[in-house]
Amino acid sequence: MSGTTSGMSGTLASLARIAALIRKESYQVLRDPSSIIVGIVMPMLLLILFGYGLSFDVKRVPLAVVMEESSDEARELAAGFSLSEYFSTVDVKTMVDAERLLKTAKIDGIARIPADFARDLALGKAEVQVVVNGTDANTARIVLSYAQGAVGSWAARHQADGRLAVGVPQVVVESRLWFNAANNSQHFLVPGLIVLVMTLIGALLTSLVVAREWERGTFEALFVTPVRPIEILLGKTVPYFVLGMLGLGLSIAGSQVLFNVPMRGSLLLLIFVSSLYLLVALGMGLVISSVTRNQFVSSQITLIVSFLPAMILSGFIFDIRSMPEVVRLISYIFPARYFVSVLQTLFLAGNVWSVVLPNAAVLAGMALALMTIAVRSTQKSLR
Repeated sequence: MSGTTSGMSGTLASLARIAALIRKESYQVLRDPSSIIVGIVMPMLLLILFGYGLSFDVKRVPLAVVMEESSDEARELAAGFSLSEYFSTVDVKTMVDAERLLKTAKIDGIARIPADFARDLALGKAEVQVVVNGTDANTARIVLSYAQGAVGSWAARHQADGRLAVGVPQVVVESRLWFNAANNSQHFLVPGLIVLVMTLIGALLTSLVVAREWERGTFEALFVTPVRPIEILLGKTVPYFVLGMLGLGLSIAGSQVLFNVPMRGSLLLLIFVSSLYLLVALGMGLVISSVTRNQFVSSQITLIVSFLPAMILSGFIFDIRSMPEVVRLISYIFPARYFVSVLQTLFLAGNVWSVVLPNAAVLAGMALALMTIAVRSTQKSLR
């Protein structure tokens, strides 16, 4: 009976110590302006900068339209380019003038409607030449697809009116975009921003704060008290976990209010998986800071092993499938890859369990491993 009583009293004492450490760390967070900036201001700033400033949608492309004949058909096709929201057209008389504009980067493409266009159209062999600046290959492909779409829309209208010759192909392609029907790159980018927010709060902020305490000798002062390493880590983790979840809430609210990003999956499932990734980021920050014990070194290592991979190797901006095989294999090491996959699935596709569950399991395993390493690293410092 006495053993049970002593065990309960020991548990209560441990909980009291953890509560005191959490309270102490919470006061430290509130007194530290950098923590508030990273935890609250930075998520909204990233959301606005990436949401409004970064876009894969190319609009108002400067396009020169060269009409070598003035038939009704040619004018209607030229109007199809000028009325499109994707082009800002400039009427040019000759290809020489258009090529000069292209070389001086005043336009990004040329649409040439050749002479005898109306006659060839009646014979079913009309052609339209599209020349695109290929300096940026990705933009060139997008502009070319837009031009093809404008010509296709014009041909579909003529076909519906029965004005195309029998020789013209009568097949109409009906396209549909799954998961992002608006074809808006913001709907793809904004969910991925959450991984940057959670990485900043979890890994970078935690590593800096803990490393600063190592430099100041605050940890050594804790080591002479009855607190155990696990209690110290809980005291450090809980306030920043709450700060990270606050950043998550701001990011989700901003995605809905500012960008109207659809949320097709479960909000509770999103919060659960985000908490797993936040634990991974916190564990990473704790491990790095306990090993380096220096703010500058800790911040540099955290940027290299967490923030940069979260931006480059997670699929947030760059498609992993287009990377070399070696780089694809390396990306499996970084937790951001799994989190971005879950984020984009829950926001745009829904509760696709075959995607969510395996990635969540990997994140849970990483969180457990990193937290275990963090505890053992702290134990070694006590010796």
